[in-house]
Amino acid sequence: MASRREAVQHRLTQTQIFPFLFVAIFAVLGVVSIFSPLFYCVFPTQPHWHLSSPHCHKSDPISGHRETQVNYGNTNLSHILFGISGSAKTWSNRRFYTELWWKPKITRGFVWLDEKPSENKRWPVTSPPYRVSGDTSNFTYTFKRGTRSAVRIARIVKESFELGLDNVRWFVMGDDDTFFFLENLVTVLEKYDYNEMYYIGSNSESAGQDAIHSYSMAYGGAGFAISYPLAAELFTVLDGCIDRYASFYGSDQKVHGCISEIGVPLTKELGFHQVDIRGDLYGLLAAHPLAPLVSLHHLNYVQSIFPNMTQIDSLKRLMSAYQVDPGRTLQQSICYDLNRKWSISVSWGYTVQLYPSLVTTKDLETAFQTFQVWKRKSKEQFVFNTRPMSSDPCKKPVVYFFESVENVAQDRSLTRYKRFVDLLECNGTDYTPLFAVEFINVSASTLSSETWKMAPRRQCCEVVNGSDLQVNIRGCNLQSN
Repeated sequence: MASRREAVQHRLTQTQIFPFLFVAIFAVLGVVSIFSPLFYCVFPTQPHWHLSSPHCHKSDPISGHRETQVNYGNTNLSHILFGISGSAKTWSNRRFYTELWWKPKITRGFVWLDEKPSENKRWPVTSPPYRVSGDTSNFTYTFKRGTRSAVRIARIVKESFELGLDNVRWFVMGDDDTFFFLENLVTVLEKYDYNEMYYIGSNSESAGQDAIHSYSMAYGGAGFAISYPLAAELFTVLDGCIDRYASFYGSDQKVHGCISEIGVPLTKELGFHQVDIRGDLYGLLAAHPLAPLVSLHHLNYVQSIFPNMTQIDSLKRLMSAYQVDPGRTLQQSICYDLNRKWSISVSWGYTVQLYPSLVTTKDLETAFQTFQVWKRKSKEQFVFNTRPMSSDPCKKPVVYFFESVENVAQDRSLTRYKRFVDLLECNGTDYTPLFAVEFINVSASTLSSETWKMAPRRQCCEVVNGSDLQVNIRGCNLQSN
């Protein structure tokens, strides 16, 4: 009897102890969960070259940067910091391209020079402010046919980040002859989450250049964008990384090498143009990729984009259309006049091509090869398809160039294109009616930047007969082709 009572008491004691054990265990787990972030910050386990945990450090210990961005409002121009590579000796001759797109007191950024400008020359108020790059004499550069300035230029992204400026989401690098189209740049960057690591740009048009340098690299002349978190990571690793790529020719190669070590690939945007081509840029601009026009480069190495004008005046004319409808600039639309069996290709704000026959859309969207490869003696090809521009005037379209633009309604424009009179013109009877068309008018609604957040599709157009040929550009319905 006594043994039975002892067994019962033993079971009761176990029953009473178990609840206390459960309570004690949960209490310990709670304390651990509260203090574990503190332990993580005091005793970090990740290598020093990785971004710190956002719970540990609010700012970078050197420049006071926030490690992450938290404001999810729309990206605008004030969120972009430009880093433009330049030289004190050449800036006065090369600044004019930058000054066409730069907006004083609106755009943010600096021209990074190799030395302080002469005190005898006043820095132009129309130019971006300048900074002098740090000393790079301790870095190694071994490419025999290159210049050491590649090291200095590669460090511009680091030096820009080190400034610690507020409210920067994107660091955009470019050359002193890079021409940016700002609104379209914002449109492109707005598609991406600036809290993530992004490396955005495009490669060269010449396959030979890409084969030598890289197909997966953003070319510096076209410009490239680096998101804040990636810039923060580059800040910590760049100086230690540059010497590993001492044999690389260019600054963009060196930056790409360091970004590759971080593990971030290139996000390609086709509106960045390195322009590693020579001759006449017309064919490329008349059949622009289906993407916002973001940049042009090497404009001193190609013919003026409008005939009988300087390159600067040509850009001013293009900008007059761009300012009315940035997103539509150079966007191609193709339509047909089935009654007269004519084909029409519009590159908005730049040119119209009129054909006396029905040409396939596939041919019309393929660029005329009016240009040559970057290295004239090279057999390299291009990274996009081209078609030959015949020397026979009876096998070429009649070409019209943009002349003027006007707003005809709150969200609608009318652009006017004038026929270019070539030295050699076709005498064929099928061309005679085309030559009677002196002007072509193009009506279009303003292309919303939201369009570029949707699946891409070339807009349609239709021909309206009148005293002047008129084309109406519109969105496509299900039956359009």
